[in-house]
Amino acid sequence: MSEVLVPPAELAAATALPPPETPWQRLRREFFASKLAMMGLALLLLAAGAAVFAPWLAPQNPYDIGTLDIFDAKLPPGSKSADGSITYWLGTDGQARDLLSAIFYGLRTSLMVGGISVAAALAIGSIVGLAAAYFSGWVDSVLMRIVDIQLSFPAILVALILLAILGKGVDKVIIALIIVQWAYFARAARGAALVERAKEYVEAAQCMALGWPRVLLRHMLPNCLPPLIVIATIDLAHAIALESTLSFLGVGVPVTEPSLGMLIANGFEFMLSGHYWISFFPGIALALAIVGINLVGDHLRDVLNPHNVR
Repeated sequence: MSEVLVPPAELAAATALPPPETPWQRLRREFFASKLAMMGLALLLLAAGAAVFAPWLAPQNPYDIGTLDIFDAKLPPGSKSADGSITYWLGTDGQARDLLSAIFYGLRTSLMVGGISVAAALAIGSIVGLAAAYFSGWVDSVLMRIVDIQLSFPAILVALILLAILGKGVDKVIIALIIVQWAYFARAARGAALVERAKEYVEAAQCMALGWPRVLLRHMLPNCLPPLIVIATIDLAHAIALESTLSFLGVGVPVTEPSLGMLIANGFEFMLSGHYWISFFPGIALALAIVGINLVGDHLRDVLNPHNVR
């Protein structure tokens, strides 16, 4: 029998190993294969959609006093308004506001506060962590001691003290949450940047006399983003829960602003009188939003973890 000769080029192509997957390629491949991740993404998109399109989806503007009728206060789920124009599918609260509409507007405030605070904390913490890893020495020592001091106090305690100083308001809550959260991102960014700083591309950039802002933001930051995005996703749920806790305690969002925590607090005094729905349904909406964010964040953590590479 005559042997079949395979050209060297084809033989090399057939025996070559495929290039390793990047974290983003693994994310695209594995994320959509997970039922839990898809469930979390569906809950997150549902909450975000309700928040964004609240003015068009809500049967009533619950914070427009002219549309409220005091005779509609504390109606049970499924009741109709006094004039028969609106069906209150989830009932009304003590101020005659439609709970379904109030939840839509409350989701808007809670997601906005959480999203803005996490984005700002991510930006500040990333810059601090990258600078600490890149310059090292006394810069690293000073910045990390500040981070250690920040992390040594409970987040809720720091937020309560800040809001006691700043006062109530959506902007005040956002500022307090930024101050509470930035240290988590700083520590994570420093750990990832220490690994990247020892690599050849950073040394090459330094040899080319590139400025440190360009090295940090253009070269190191993109490679440090995967773990920071995971932390940001999980921290978003923490920020929403913290804002709701502060509003429930009466030191966060003012009564005139919609918030899930404020809606729960408004119904708490009516729980013993049997009007459970006033706090129950906003609590369910808050729990579903947090569960959805956590499911997405947990799967992102599993996919982007380099130790789980298959």
